Amino acid sequence: MTLSDYKYIYFLGIGGIGMSALARWFQVNGYAVAGYDKTPTALTNALQAEGAVVHFAEDVQQIPTLFRENPGQTLVVYTPAVPKTHAEYVYLTENGFTLQKRAQVLGLLAGQMKTVAVAGTHGKTTTSSMVAHILRDAGVNCAAFLGGIANNYNTNFLLNQPADDLSEVVCVVEADEFDRSFLTLFPHVAIVTSTDADHLDIYGAHDAILDSFGQFVSQIDGDGLLLMKAGLTLADKTRATVRPYSLESGDYHAQNLRIENATFTFDLVYPVGVIADIELMLPGFHNVENAVAAGAAALAVGVSPEAVRAGLNSYRGVRRRFEYVLKTARAVLIDDYAHHPAEVRAFLSSVKALYPDQEVTAIFQPHLFSRTRDFAAGFAESLSLADHVILLDIYPARELPIEGVTSELILGAVQSKTKQISTKADLPGVVRKHHPSILVTIGAGDIDQLLPVLEAALTYQ
Repeated sequence: MTLSDYKYIYFLGIGGIGMSALARWFQVNGYAVAGYDKTPTALTNALQAEGAVVHFAEDVQQIPTLFRENPGQTLVVYTPAVPKTHAEYVYLTENGFTLQKRAQVLGLLAGQMKTVAVAGTHGKTTTSSMVAHILRDAGVNCAAFLGGIANNYNTNFLLNQPADDLSEVVCVVEADEFDRSFLTLFPHVAIVTSTDADHLDIYGAHDAILDSFGQFVSQIDGDGLLLMKAGLTLADKTRATVRPYSLESGDYHAQNLRIENATFTFDLVYPVGVIADIELMLPGFHNVENAVAAGAAALAVGVSPEAVRAGLNSYRGVRRRFEYVLKTARAVLIDDYAHHPAEVRAFLSSVKALYPDQEVTAIFQPHLFSRTRDFAAGFAESLSLADHVILLDIYPARELPIEGVTSELILGAVQSKTKQISTKADLPGVVRKHHPSILVTIGAGDIDQLLPVLEAALTYQ
């Protein structure tokens, strides 16, 4: 199939961060775009403002008439989060429409350009948005499909400038291992940040995840480049040149790392030189490592060392990744999307390094019953880095409850000074009572919706 076969693009799950980016690409490039999602969000509001037709009821009749009457010219893009029993999914599958997963369509788009793909169980969104910003800041013609809202651009999607030859355009893609989506990509440069156990509801076992990453790196161009976190075991799975990187070792690494005025400053060492005095506005040891990988990818596609420094120095992060919500002399509130024990550990370690003389209170919302069951001990160990821990109920996302799996599984093993479970409704009162100086919210569910009331609680007189 080719995209030129279609005039109408219909999205089942249009409000997702990745789906909305694809929808915007089609909208900008002259296709008629419509879609369904369960609830309105800022992303769906933006799509509607740009001309997309979006509805929020599971109702076949709300699919635009031109779409329904022209199945041969209508491409349906869907997310695996949409159940197969969904009324619109059933109608579209039974009436001659072509249905493709988001990842398949993203693969079609990226395949027309020179692709830099960022994969890994942690750090994809930050690293891919860093790459995209360095390229855009350096004047490289690039497109980017990101898994989060880049603060420099207030969007998860960067549109390339028109080009007679799309192969001269660089496409930065967040390569998602969930549901093996990244196997639709055939990149020229790939970054793999990590291959930890995750998504075991999909993969079943860690070995299956490793096999999937092995297949992904086997799809890199033979004359391409794999930038691999040092210590991963993927080098024998690819024909591409392999260059390891990490925070402290590898062909690309940081040196002279120091914290100055709550800013992580470092030198980026690469095979033929050093980029000195990079000042990363986004805090975190893990984000310095992400910056090393992003800088390496930018160098690989021809960006100068000076432009790499300028891009990283002006990079402002991604929404919900180490995002300062409140920062005053009296209180600090930081929000982060971490939802795996390794991510929670990296985040809290960095917070403690930034504020070594203050106690940290962490509010954590576990994400998925299956992930809580599989990693309860790891979450407890990571959260114990905080001085005080408050747990919310598990955010179910796509899952039904699992008997016996609650936040208590984590709480029992937490070793912090204090620990408790709170409801969302009681949380502002808990914060007002204890008034922590450093408060962090952690999780991939809807915990970010509580940020306004938590900020108000911290500033309560």
